[in-house]
Amino acid sequence: MEMQIKLTTFSLLLLLASSVRAQPRVFDVTKYGAAPNGDLTQALANAWKDACASLTPSKVVVPGGIYKLNQIELKGPCGAPIEVQVDATILAPQDPSHLNGDTQWIKFTYINFLTLSGGGTFDGQGAIAWTKSTCGKMKHCKQLSMNFGFGFLNNTIIRDITSKDSKYFHVNVLGCNNITFINFHAIAPGNSPNTDGIHIGRSTLVNITNTNIATGDDCISLGDGSKQINVLNVTCGPGHGISVGSLGKYPNEEPVEGITVRNCTLNNTDNGVRIKTWPGTPGAITVSDLHFEDIAMFNVRNPVIIDQEYCPWNQCTKQTPSKIKISKVTFKNIYGSSATPEGIILICSSGVPCEDVVLSNIDLTFNGTNSAAKFANVKPIIQGKIPSIDSSPGVSPAGLGD
Repeated sequence: MEMQIKLTTFSLLLLLASSVRAQPRVFDVTKYGAAPNGDLTQALANAWKDACASLTPSKVVVPGGIYKLNQIELKGPCGAPIEVQVDATILAPQDPSHLNGDTQWIKFTYINFLTLSGGGTFDGQGAIAWTKSTCGKMKHCKQLSMNFGFGFLNNTIIRDITSKDSKYFHVNVLGCNNITFINFHAIAPGNSPNTDGIHIGRSTLVNITNTNIATGDDCISLGDGSKQINVLNVTCGPGHGISVGSLGKYPNEEPVEGITVRNCTLNNTDNGVRIKTWPGTPGAITVSDLHFEDIAMFNVRNPVIIDQEYCPWNQCTKQTPSKIKISKVTFKNIYGSSATPEGIILICSSGVPCEDVVLSNIDLTFNGTNSAAKFANVKPIIQGKIPSIDSSPGVSPAGLGD
Protein backbone atom coordinates (compact mmCIF):
# COMPACT_ATOMS: atom_id res chain seq x y z
CA MET A 1 0.00 0.00 0.00
CA GLU A 2 2.86 2.39 0.86
CA MET A 3 4.52 1.55 -2.47
CA GLN A 4 1.24 2.22 -4.28
CA ILE A 5 0.98 5.69 -2.72
CA LYS A 6 4.62 6.45 -3.55
CA LEU A 7 4.11 5.38 -7.16
CA THR A 8 0.96 7.47 -7.34
CA THR A 9 2.83 10.53 -6.04
CA PHE A 10 5.64 9.93 -8.53
CA SER A 11 3.23 9.64 -11.46
CA LEU A 12 1.52 12.86 -10.34
CA LEU A 13 4.86 14.70 -10.24
CA LEU A 14 5.67 13.46 -13.73
CA LEU A 15 2.29 14.68 -14.94
CA LEU A 16 2.81 18.09 -13.34
CA ALA A 17 6.30 18.33 -14.84
CA SER A 18 5.07 17.47 -18.31
CA SER A 19 2.35 20.12 -18.10
CA VAL A 20 4.85 22.93 -17.44
CA ARG A 21 7.62 21.79 -19.76
CA ALA A 22 6.29 23.71 -22.77
CA GLN A 23 4.69 27.14 -22.78
CA PRO A 24 1.11 26.56 -23.91
CA ARG A 25 -0.66 28.54 -26.57
CA VAL A 26 -3.32 30.69 -24.88
CA PHE A 27 -6.94 30.90 -26.02
CA ASP A 28 -8.64 33.70 -24.03
CA VAL A 29 -12.44 33.52 -24.12
CA THR A 30 -12.66 37.33 -24.20
CA LYS A 31 -11.08 37.14 -27.66
CA TYR A 32 -14.06 35.01 -28.65
CA GLY A 33 -16.66 37.53 -27.50
CA ALA A 34 -17.09 36.66 -23.81
CA ALA A 35 -17.64 39.58 -21.43
CA PRO A 36 -18.18 39.71 -17.65
CA ASN A 37 -21.86 39.40 -16.63
CA GLY A 38 -22.60 37.95 -20.05
CA ASP A 39 -23.17 34.45 -21.43
CA LEU A 40 -19.96 32.47 -21.71
CA THR A 41 -21.33 29.40 -23.50
CA GLN A 42 -20.55 30.04 -27.17
CA ALA A 43 -17.21 31.75 -26.52
CA LEU A 44 -16.04 28.84 -24.35
CA ALA A 45 -17.17 26.30 -26.94
CA ASN A 46 -15.29 28.11 -29.72
CA ALA A 47 -12.13 28.63 -27.64
CA TRP A 48 -12.19 24.95 -26.66
CA LYS A 49 -12.60 23.85 -30.28
CA ASP A 50 -9.52 25.80 -31.40
CA ALA A 51 -7.43 24.83 -28.36
CA CYS A 52 -8.32 21.17 -28.65
CA ALA A 53 -7.30 21.16 -32.32
CA SER A 54 -3.84 22.49 -31.45
CA LEU A 55 -0.95 20.06 -31.95
CA THR A 56 1.05 21.79 -29.21
CA PRO A 57 0.01 22.30 -25.54
CA SER A 58 -2.82 24.80 -25.20
CA LYS A 59 -4.64 26.73 -22.48
CA VAL A 60 -8.18 28.09 -22.48
CA VAL A 61 -8.40 31.08 -20.12
CA VAL A 62 -11.52 32.49 -18.49
CA PRO A 63 -10.33 35.69 -16.74
CA GLY A 64 -11.79 37.15 -13.56
CA GLY A 65 -15.40 38.27 -13.38
CA ILE A 66 -18.84 36.68 -13.27
CA TYR A 67 -20.17 34.76 -16.26
CA LYS A 68 -23.30 32.79 -17.06
CA LEU A 69 -22.95 29.36 -18.63
CA ASN A 70 -25.50 26.98 -20.11
CA GLN A 71 -24.98 23.24 -20.36
CA ILE A 72 -21.81 22.39 -22.27
CA GLU A 73 -19.63 19.42 -23.20
CA LEU A 74 -15.91 19.98 -23.77
CA LYS A 75 -14.96 16.89 -25.68
CA GLY A 76 -11.77 15.33 -27.01
CA PRO A 77 -9.67 13.74 -28.17
CA CYS A 78 -7.37 16.75 -28.41
CA GLY A 79 -4.15 17.08 -30.33
CA ALA A 80 -1.95 17.82 -27.29
CA PRO A 81 -2.21 18.40 -23.51
CA ILE A 82 -4.83 21.03 -22.73
CA GLU A 83 -5.56 23.22 -19.70
CA VAL A 84 -8.66 25.19 -18.80
CA GLN A 85 -7.76 28.01 -16.42
CA VAL A 86 -10.80 29.59 -14.75
CA ASP A 87 -10.22 32.67 -12.62
CA ALA A 88 -13.89 33.65 -12.63
CA THR A 89 -17.19 32.79 -10.97
CA ILE A 90 -19.38 30.89 -13.40
CA LEU A 91 -23.13 30.62 -12.82
CA ALA A 92 -25.44 27.82 -13.90
CA PRO A 93 -29.08 28.51 -14.81
CA GLN A 94 -31.14 28.64 -11.63
CA ASP A 95 -34.17 26.93 -13.16
CA PRO A 96 -33.47 23.15 -13.22
CA SER A 97 -35.70 22.76 -16.29
CA HIS A 98 -33.10 24.70 -18.28
CA LEU A 99 -30.65 21.81 -17.83
CA ASN A 100 -30.91 18.20 -18.94
CA GLY A 101 -30.81 16.29 -15.69
CA ASP A 102 -29.65 13.10 -17.41
CA THR A 103 -26.25 14.65 -17.92
CA GLN A 104 -24.04 17.22 -16.19
CA TRP A 105 -23.91 21.00 -16.38
CA ILE A 106 -20.26 20.91 -17.51
CA LYS A 107 -18.82 17.76 -19.06
CA PHE A 108 -15.20 16.99 -19.92
CA THR A 109 -15.00 13.77 -21.94
CA TYR A 110 -12.52 11.64 -23.92
CA ILE A 111 -9.41 13.71 -23.21
CA ASN A 112 -5.82 12.73 -22.47
CA PHE A 113 -3.74 15.14 -20.34
CA LEU A 114 -6.37 17.63 -19.17
CA THR A 115 -5.83 20.20 -16.41
CA LEU A 116 -8.65 22.27 -14.88
CA SER A 117 -7.20 25.04 -12.69
CA GLY A 118 -7.26 28.69 -11.77
CA GLY A 119 -9.02 29.16 -8.44
CA GLY A 120 -12.42 29.75 -10.03
CA THR A 121 -15.88 28.92 -8.64
CA PHE A 122 -18.57 27.00 -10.50
CA ASP A 123 -21.88 27.91 -8.87
CA GLY A 124 -24.69 25.48 -9.65
CA GLN A 125 -27.29 27.77 -8.00
CA GLY A 126 -29.10 24.72 -6.69
CA ALA A 127 -31.47 26.23 -4.10
CA ILE A 128 -34.56 26.17 -6.35
CA ALA A 129 -33.77 22.65 -7.57
CA TRP A 130 -33.42 21.28 -4.02
CA THR A 131 -37.04 22.19 -3.26
CA LYS A 132 -38.14 20.12 -6.27
CA SER A 133 -35.96 17.07 -5.62
CA THR A 134 -37.68 13.77 -4.78
CA CYS A 135 -34.74 11.46 -5.55
CA GLY A 136 -34.00 10.83 -1.89
CA LYS A 137 -37.51 9.52 -1.28
CA MET A 138 -38.72 7.96 -4.53
CA LYS A 139 -37.33 5.08 -6.62
CA HIS A 140 -38.35 6.80 -9.86
CA CYS A 141 -37.75 10.53 -9.94
CA LYS A 142 -36.79 13.32 -12.28
CA GLN A 143 -33.02 13.58 -12.28
CA LEU A 144 -31.36 16.91 -11.54
CA SER A 145 -28.12 18.01 -13.17
CA MET A 146 -24.72 17.61 -11.53
CA ASN A 147 -22.15 20.39 -11.69
CA PHE A 148 -19.32 18.37 -13.26
CA GLY A 149 -19.01 15.23 -15.31
CA PHE A 150 -15.51 13.86 -15.90
CA GLY A 151 -15.90 10.97 -18.32
CA PHE A 152 -13.30 8.72 -19.93
CA LEU A 153 -10.34 10.94 -19.12
CA ASN A 154 -6.72 9.84 -18.80
CA ASN A 155 -3.98 11.67 -16.89
CA THR A 156 -6.04 14.56 -15.55
CA ILE A 157 -5.58 17.13 -12.79
CA ILE A 158 -8.31 19.26 -11.20
CA ARG A 159 -6.73 21.78 -8.83
CA ASP A 160 -7.74 24.93 -6.93
CA ILE A 161 -11.35 24.74 -8.16
CA THR A 162 -14.56 25.25 -6.13
CA SER A 163 -17.88 23.61 -6.91
CA LYS A 164 -20.72 25.43 -5.14
CA ASP A 165 -24.40 24.59 -4.60
CA SER A 166 -24.75 21.89 -7.20
CA LYS A 167 -28.33 20.87 -7.98
CA TYR A 168 -27.37 17.21 -7.54
CA PHE A 169 -23.93 15.57 -7.15
CA HIS A 170 -21.07 18.04 -7.46
CA VAL A 171 -18.77 15.71 -9.41
CA ASN A 172 -19.23 12.43 -11.24
CA VAL A 173 -16.07 10.56 -12.27
CA LEU A 174 -16.77 7.75 -14.75
CA GLY A 175 -14.44 5.58 -16.81
CA CYS A 176 -11.34 7.59 -15.92
CA ASN A 177 -7.74 6.52 -15.40
CA ASN A 178 -5.21 8.52 -13.37
CA ILE A 179 -7.24 11.55 -12.33
CA THR A 180 -6.20 13.74 -9.38
CA PHE A 181 -8.09 16.34 -7.36
CA ILE A 182 -5.81 18.75 -5.46
CA ASN A 183 -7.12 21.57 -3.27
CA PHE A 184 -10.62 20.99 -4.61
CA HIS A 185 -13.63 22.37 -2.73
CA ALA A 186 -17.25 21.22 -2.89
CA ILE A 187 -19.67 23.24 -0.79
CA ALA A 188 -23.42 23.21 -0.22
CA PRO A 189 -25.67 23.52 2.86
CA GLY A 190 -26.01 20.47 5.08
CA ASN A 191 -29.71 20.19 4.24
CA SER A 192 -29.24 20.18 0.45
CA PRO A 193 -30.43 16.77 -0.82
CA ASN A 194 -28.21 14.41 -2.82
CA THR A 195 -25.35 16.88 -3.17
CA ASP A 196 -22.57 14.26 -2.96
CA GLY A 197 -19.16 15.88 -3.26
CA ILE A 198 -17.21 13.49 -5.50
CA HIS A 199 -18.76 10.28 -6.82
CA ILE A 200 -16.45 7.77 -8.50
CA GLY A 201 -17.46 4.81 -10.63
CA ARG A 202 -15.62 2.36 -12.89
CA SER A 203 -12.39 4.33 -12.64
CA THR A 204 -8.81 3.41 -11.75
CA LEU A 205 -6.12 5.40 -9.95
CA VAL A 206 -8.13 8.33 -8.61
CA ASN A 207 -6.38 10.58 -6.10
CA ILE A 208 -8.19 13.11 -3.88
CA THR A 209 -5.87 15.14 -1.70
CA ASN A 210 -5.86 18.36 0.37
CA THR A 211 -9.56 18.80 -0.33
CA ASN A 212 -12.51 20.22 1.64
CA ILE A 213 -16.04 18.96 1.13
CA ALA A 214 -19.14 20.26 2.94
CA THR A 215 -22.42 19.00 1.46
CA GLY A 216 -25.81 17.47 2.17
CA ASP A 217 -24.82 13.90 1.29
CA ASP A 218 -21.70 11.74 1.03
CA CYS A 219 -18.53 13.83 0.86
CA ILE A 220 -16.96 11.09 -1.26
CA SER A 221 -18.81 8.05 -2.58
CA LEU A 222 -17.13 5.15 -4.35
CA GLY A 223 -19.35 3.19 -6.71
CA ASP A 224 -18.79 -0.11 -8.45
CA GLY A 225 -15.60 -0.56 -10.44
CA SER A 226 -13.62 1.85 -8.24
CA LYS A 227 -10.01 0.61 -8.07
CA GLN A 228 -6.77 2.06 -6.68
CA ILE A 229 -8.44 5.05 -5.05
CA ASN A 230 -6.42 7.23 -2.66
CA VAL A 231 -8.17 9.75 -0.40
CA LEU A 232 -5.60 11.73 1.59
CA ASN A 233 -5.88 14.84 3.78
CA VAL A 234 -9.57 15.43 3.14
CA THR A 235 -11.82 17.40 5.49
CA CYS A 236 -15.48 16.37 5.40
CA GLY A 237 -18.48 17.98 7.05
CA PRO A 238 -21.31 18.54 7.07
CA GLY A 239 -22.43 15.55 5.05
CA HIS A 240 -22.89 11.81 5.25
CA GLY A 241 -19.20 10.91 5.45
CA ILE A 242 -16.89 8.94 3.17
CA SER A 243 -18.66 5.92 1.71
CA VAL A 244 -17.92 2.87 -0.36
CA GLY A 245 -21.24 2.22 -2.07
CA SER A 246 -24.01 1.85 -2.13
CA LEU A 247 -23.40 -1.43 -3.98
CA GLY A 248 -25.49 -4.36 -5.11
CA LYS A 249 -28.62 -2.57 -6.23
CA TYR A 250 -28.08 -3.37 -9.91
CA PRO A 251 -26.93 -6.42 -11.89
CA ASN A 252 -23.54 -6.47 -13.67
CA GLU A 253 -21.75 -4.22 -11.21
CA GLU A 254 -17.95 -4.43 -11.12
CA PRO A 255 -15.70 -5.26 -8.10
CA VAL A 256 -14.28 -2.58 -5.80
CA GLU A 257 -10.68 -2.97 -4.66
CA GLY A 258 -7.61 -1.10 -3.49
CA ILE A 259 -9.13 1.81 -1.53
CA THR A 260 -7.05 3.91 0.89
CA VAL A 261 -8.57 6.66 3.05
CA ARG A 262 -5.93 8.28 5.26
CA ASN A 263 -5.25 11.40 7.33
CA CYS A 264 -8.81 12.67 7.01
CA THR A 265 -11.02 14.69 9.37
CA LEU A 266 -14.78 14.36 9.68
CA ASN A 267 -16.78 17.04 11.49
CA ASN A 268 -20.45 16.71 12.49
CA THR A 269 -21.25 14.18 9.78
CA ASP A 270 -24.10 11.65 9.78
CA ASN A 271 -21.61 8.85 9.22
CA GLY A 272 -17.85 8.47 9.30
CA VAL A 273 -16.15 5.88 7.09
CA ARG A 274 -18.71 3.48 5.70
CA ILE A 275 -19.28 0.52 3.41
CA LYS A 276 -22.94 0.13 2.38
CA THR A 277 -24.60 -2.57 0.28
CA TRP A 278 -28.21 -3.37 -0.59
CA PRO A 279 -29.99 -6.54 0.50
CA GLY A 280 -32.65 -8.23 -1.60
CA THR A 281 -31.18 -7.02 -4.90
CA PRO A 282 -29.38 -8.71 -7.81
CA GLY A 283 -25.84 -7.31 -7.42
CA ALA A 284 -23.17 -9.86 -6.43
CA ILE A 285 -19.57 -8.60 -6.50
CA THR A 286 -16.51 -8.55 -4.25
CA VAL A 287 -15.23 -5.63 -2.19
CA SER A 288 -11.67 -6.09 -0.95
CA ASP A 289 -8.41 -4.43 0.10
CA LEU A 290 -9.90 -1.38 1.81
CA HIS A 291 -7.92 0.64 4.34
CA PHE A 292 -9.24 3.46 6.55
CA GLU A 293 -6.39 4.84 8.64
CA ASP A 294 -5.51 7.86 10.77
CA ILE A 295 -9.00 9.36 10.78
CA ALA A 296 -10.17 12.08 13.20
CA MET A 297 -13.88 12.11 14.05
CA PHE A 298 -15.64 14.98 15.82
CA ASN A 299 -19.29 14.52 16.81
CA VAL A 300 -19.86 11.93 14.08
CA ARG A 301 -23.08 9.96 14.43
CA ASN A 302 -21.81 6.56 13.22
CA PRO A 303 -18.03 6.75 12.95
CA VAL A 304 -17.15 3.25 11.67
CA ILE A 305 -19.79 1.32 9.72
CA ILE A 306 -20.29 -1.68 7.53
CA ASP A 307 -24.00 -1.71 6.68
CA GLN A 308 -25.07 -4.60 4.45
CA GLU A 309 -28.73 -3.88 5.17
CA TYR A 310 -28.70 -0.47 3.51
CA CYS A 311 -32.27 0.14 2.33
CA PRO A 312 -33.26 3.83 2.46
CA TRP A 313 -36.93 4.75 2.21
CA ASN A 314 -37.81 1.01 2.13
CA GLN A 315 -36.83 0.69 -1.52
CA CYS A 316 -35.89 -2.98 -1.08
CA THR A 317 -36.56 -6.02 1.10
CA LYS A 318 -34.25 -7.24 3.85
CA GLN A 319 -35.61 -10.81 3.69
CA THR A 320 -32.85 -11.79 1.24
CA PRO A 321 -29.30 -10.95 2.44
CA SER A 322 -26.84 -8.89 0.45
CA LYS A 323 -24.78 -10.85 -2.09
CA ILE A 324 -21.78 -8.51 -1.83
CA LYS A 325 -18.71 -10.23 -0.37
CA ILE A 326 -16.57 -7.89 1.78
CA SER A 327 -13.04 -8.92 2.80
CA LYS A 328 -9.61 -7.55 3.71
CA VAL A 329 -10.77 -4.34 5.38
CA THR A 330 -8.73 -2.37 7.94
CA PHE A 331 -9.96 0.36 10.29
CA LYS A 332 -6.87 1.69 12.06
CA ASN A 333 -5.99 4.67 14.27
CA ILE A 334 -9.45 6.21 14.33
CA TYR A 335 -10.09 8.60 17.19
CA GLY A 336 -12.37 11.37 18.45
CA SER A 337 -16.03 11.56 19.45
CA SER A 338 -19.17 9.74 18.40
CA ALA A 339 -22.58 11.42 18.51
CA THR A 340 -24.20 8.02 19.13
CA PRO A 341 -23.41 5.31 21.71
CA GLU A 342 -22.02 2.91 19.09
CA GLY A 343 -18.66 4.00 17.70
CA ILE A 344 -18.43 0.86 15.58
CA ILE A 345 -21.31 -0.92 13.84
CA LEU A 346 -20.42 -3.83 11.57
CA ILE A 347 -23.59 -5.37 10.11
CA CYS A 348 -22.41 -7.87 7.51
CA SER A 349 -24.40 -10.18 5.25
CA SER A 350 -25.71 -13.43 6.69
CA GLY A 351 -25.36 -14.92 3.22
CA VAL A 352 -21.71 -13.95 2.66
CA PRO A 353 -20.24 -12.86 6.02
CA CYS A 354 -17.35 -10.40 6.06
CA GLU A 355 -13.83 -11.83 6.31
CA ASP A 356 -10.46 -10.45 7.38
CA VAL A 357 -11.80 -7.27 8.96
CA VAL A 358 -9.20 -5.66 11.23
CA LEU A 359 -10.04 -3.15 13.98
CA SER A 360 -6.85 -1.55 15.29
CA ASN A 361 -6.47 1.26 17.82
CA ILE A 362 -9.91 2.84 17.68
CA ASP A 363 -10.51 5.37 20.46
CA LEU A 364 -13.96 6.94 20.25
CA THR A 365 -15.93 8.49 23.10
CA PHE A 366 -19.64 9.22 23.52
CA ASN A 367 -20.59 11.94 26.01
CA GLY A 368 -17.15 11.67 27.55
CA THR A 369 -17.23 7.88 28.04
CA ASN A 370 -16.07 5.01 25.88
CA SER A 371 -18.34 4.20 22.97
CA ALA A 372 -19.54 0.67 22.15
CA ALA A 373 -19.12 -1.74 19.23
CA LYS A 374 -21.77 -3.97 17.65
CA PHE A 375 -21.07 -6.85 15.26
CA ALA A 376 -23.22 -9.15 13.13
CA ASN A 377 -21.97 -11.84 10.72
CA VAL A 378 -18.34 -10.89 11.20
CA LYS A 379 -15.51 -11.93 13.53
CA PRO A 380 -13.12 -8.99 13.40
CA ILE A 381 -9.42 -9.24 14.16
CA ILE A 382 -8.87 -6.87 17.10
CA GLN A 383 -5.55 -5.11 17.66
CA GLY A 384 -4.96 -2.63 20.47
CA LYS A 385 -7.79 -0.58 21.90
CA ILE A 386 -11.31 -0.57 20.46
CA PRO A 387 -14.73 0.38 21.92
CA SER A 388 -16.32 -2.15 24.27
CA ILE A 389 -18.25 -4.88 22.49
CA ASP A 390 -22.03 -4.92 22.96
CA SER A 391 -23.03 -8.58 22.91
CA SER A 392 -26.77 -7.98 23.24
CA PRO A 393 -28.95 -9.83 20.70
CA GLY A 394 -30.89 -8.21 17.91
CA VAL A 395 -28.15 -5.98 16.49
CA SER A 396 -29.74 -3.47 14.15
CA PRO A 397 -28.23 -0.51 12.28
CA ALA A 398 -31.19 1.73 13.10
CA GLY A 399 -30.70 5.42 12.65
CA LEU A 400 -27.89 5.24 10.12
CA GLY A 401 -27.76 8.23 7.78
CA ASP A 402 -28.47 7.88 4.08
